[in-house]
Amino acid sequence: MTEKKRRSSKKRSTASKSPYFLQPGKQGAVTVYRRPAGNRIDAKLCGTMPSRAMALALVKQLERAESVVHDLFLEATDDGIEALEAVLEACRQSVMRRAPAIEAGVSTPRPPGKRRSRGRRRGSRRGGDDSAPPAEPADGSADPSAA
Repeated sequence: MTEKKRRSSKKRSTASKSPYFLQPGKQGAVTVYRRPAGNRIDAKLCGTMPSRAMALALVKQLERAESVVHDLFLEATDDGIEALEAVLEACRQSVMRRAPAIEAGVSTPRPPGKRRSRGRRRGSRRGGDDSAPPAEPADGSADPSAA
């Protein structure tokens, strides 16, 4: 086996590195930047957060926003820059609204009434007959919308 073949069998990381990075700021604040891409030569300032936990939450929010609008940070037109600034501000505001929960280490709560399921349920009821009519209310009153 040649030396060249041995070198090519090195393990390569499959996880891609985030385009965002953090730098310490004044008085314990943390600044979030995005690495240069497209025609940019400088890192883009995305925001300054009061703590590292909030800065990481901002990075997560920005990654989700960027996954929807892929070329957001590459756009060089005036409209594109305005759109980028609007998205950055919306992400910063979202993180600041959730600040107490982020600082406490609590994950984002789900809205009531919605629950995560493992998949689509095929039957409408467990072990029941799907052709049965709905049950009457316990107080015996009829549904006023049915009349």
